[in-house]
Amino acid sequence: MTTDRSIHMTGNGINGGRLGLLLVHGLGGTPVEMKPLARKARDGGADVLCCHLAGHCGTGEELAATPWQSWYASVEEGLARLEQDCDRIIVGGLSMGALLAARLAALQPDRVHGLVMLAPTLRYDGWSIPWYGFLLRILIHTPIGPRLSFVEKPPYGIKDERIRAAVVRAMHSGDSSAAGLLSTPSGAIREMWRLTDDVKPRLGQVRQPTLLVHARNDDIASLSNAFHIQRHLAGRVEALILDDSYHLVTVDGQRDLVAARVNSFLRGFSGVCATPSVRAKVANGG
Repeated sequence: MTTDRSIHMTGNGINGGRLGLLLVHGLGGTPVEMKPLARKARDGGADVLCCHLAGHCGTGEELAATPWQSWYASVEEGLARLEQDCDRIIVGGLSMGALLAARLAALQPDRVHGLVMLAPTLRYDGWSIPWYGFLLRILIHTPIGPRLSFVEKPPYGIKDERIRAAVVRAMHSGDSSAAGLLSTPSGAIREMWRLTDDVKPRLGQVRQPTLLVHARNDDIASLSNAFHIQRHLAGRVEALILDDSYHLVTVDGQRDLVAARVNSFLRGFSGVCATPSVRAKVANGG
């Protein structure tokens, strides 16, 4: 069984109680991709948990064998873990993780106080996706379907060339817990589609304030994904459209802008700006 790679950072508390931020990584990704955002939120005073989704940070076979319900169970476990110390909890996710976060907000309105959706992905329709990508939906149900996979290719969701080079080195290191898998098995993509089918009808149940962040030139999921979600959420929605990033907005060149906007959103739930003084308790580095 894969070791739990969740990352926990403890802030200094806000306004007499703790504000918690639960962060959810994307399909085939790892908690590490949420770490830059987590550090900034921690420095703003929040307790942050980057949860490790079931089936991730291991092999492609492990990921392919994990149903989306198990991914969601990991998010529920993360919520319960934060609730041990936090009075108010915001849940945020990247790409597929944004859908898991939205599902949690829809089903747990009394426990989730706000939602952050980063590059939410309902469809793989970004400019780097081959035009024949739709064929995967057909082939996945054929005998060769289980042997298919979605191979990561440049620009790997990252516009900043220096950051991209570092991520590519990590991807080729052989440690999938550092930068995720080089390819996503078709079985995991099938589960992603099943999750999407479940979440889309629930968007109208999300009444919590939401921060929606998406890159104008997202290479994996076009801006139309964000437009669809913004139209269907039932609560107040703030939007940040990035002009110099691709899909992985938590690690790309505008990550500091994203973190600053998230911290501003979090302060709306605290009623007071936190001081930067913190004590850190970080699992697996930090």
